[in-house]
Amino acid sequence: MKIITGFIPQTGGDAEVCGFDVSKSPLEVRKRIGYLPEHNPLYKDMYVKEFLQFVAGLHDLKQPAQRVKDMIGLTGLEKEQHKLIGALSKGYRQRVGLAQAMLHDPEVLILDEPTTGLDPNQLAEIRSLIKQLGKEKTLIFSTHIMQEVEAICNRVLIINNGKIVADNRIEELPNLIKGESIVSVAFLEEIKAELLKKIKGVHSVKKISPNNWQLLGDSKADIRPEVFRFAVDQGLTLIEMHKEAYSVEDVFQKLTAKTT
Repeated sequence: MKIITGFIPQTGGDAEVCGFDVSKSPLEVRKRIGYLPEHNPLYKDMYVKEFLQFVAGLHDLKQPAQRVKDMIGLTGLEKEQHKLIGALSKGYRQRVGLAQAMLHDPEVLILDEPTTGLDPNQLAEIRSLIKQLGKEKTLIFSTHIMQEVEAICNRVLIINNGKIVADNRIEELPNLIKGESIVSVAFLEEIKAELLKKIKGVHSVKKISPNNWQLLGDSKADIRPEVFRFAVDQGLTLIEMHKEAYSVEDVFQKLTAKTT
């Protein structure tokens, strides 16, 4: 990320943004990139509007006043624009960072851990804003928080030791885990594990509570019909059954796990 944003040069290989090589055409690349690093580099002793006007001047925008006004509106900073940046909550400081990254209307917006340290309300607001920006821009969102990936992203790249191990739409990620499927069941009556293991297709069972179980079976087979028939044959009352989907976190752990 630091290479494609021009912070450090690459020591090998090639990197392009919007068709421009980052080493041969660095200014063209920078014109097309908006960047919000993990540690938001703001001038805390400046006022919000003053800071954005300063950044607009650095970009030499043709209509800086209108652009600053538009970004303040887009990021919901109207009530905070005359406050010192240092007096803002972290959520609003992130909004200021997004506003400065968007001022020059870049084609690509790069966000590095933009939701770290936010409270639940701030988190929901920043997520909504990022989704809104993603409708019009190519948005690269870097994070180690898998819940953020599930909430925001539609395409996911997982990198392990410098190599891409997954590049899929988010709904396709669970298909990368091969092996067992998990079915959660709940019976009205208590039941022993040995009996559940006799269900066709069940490899192993895990007790969650006296009446709740996880049944592990082959990923290629759906064991739910067999579970239903088992309940009928045994005279059991089946009150809940659902097949659990692997989460993004499950996929990440599986693809990046150390092997011995």
